[in-house]
Amino acid sequence: MKHYSIDEIQGWDRFYRTNFVNSLSGFKPVSLIATVNKGGIPNLGVFCNIVHIGADPAYIGFINRPIDAAPHTLSNIRGNGLYTINHIHPAFISSAHQASAKYPEGVNEFDAVGLTEEYKVDSIVPFVLESQVQYAMELSEIIPLRMNNTFLVVGKLMHAFIEPAIISKDGFINLQEASSMVSLGMDAYYTTQPLARFQYAKPDRAADQIDF
Repeated sequence: MKHYSIDEIQGWDRFYRTNFVNSLSGFKPVSLIATVNKGGIPNLGVFCNIVHIGADPAYIGFINRPIDAAPHTLSNIRGNGLYTINHIHPAFISSAHQASAKYPEGVNEFDAVGLTEEYKVDSIVPFVLESQVQYAMELSEIIPLRMNNTFLVVGKLMHAFIEPAIISKDGFINLQEASSMVSLGMDAYYTTQPLARFQYAKPDRAADQIDF
């Protein structure tokens, strides 16, 4: 393997360096986050940095870019504390990627990219009808990350919508059955294939494989 020092990396062309660093952390879940502004107009954004925070209570976080670069999602969540997260699938990948464009404030991005608003459980924020895995969040905390002016947004899980057929007896969600996608870098999308599941690992025994 070739060694790349941070000094060398910092000297690269900006876009080459951005692609390199964004790809280095590996495959990430990719979803559409839906919000609404004060006028009730929906917004969509593509996010590939969604992370599990805790299961009991159920908290999920994501990183919002600096305000100047990505103001609408964070502003809308601050306004009403609600948002939905919707997995991306191959059937609408082009429309989902288009939601990464910087549309002006007040544009209904569902209409702009050709996706469908779905309102349920009395939520003022729509889900993406085309998504097969959807969940609704309520804001818990916004944590500024001063080193690069981004924000860790942590929400509490309120509702989830998933076909029961893809949930295993132990609660494991077989997301490959829903064709949920992952991303690499800023603009590459991948499907997934299962390889193995293992028992909970303990020091005194080797973990056996278990069924999906």
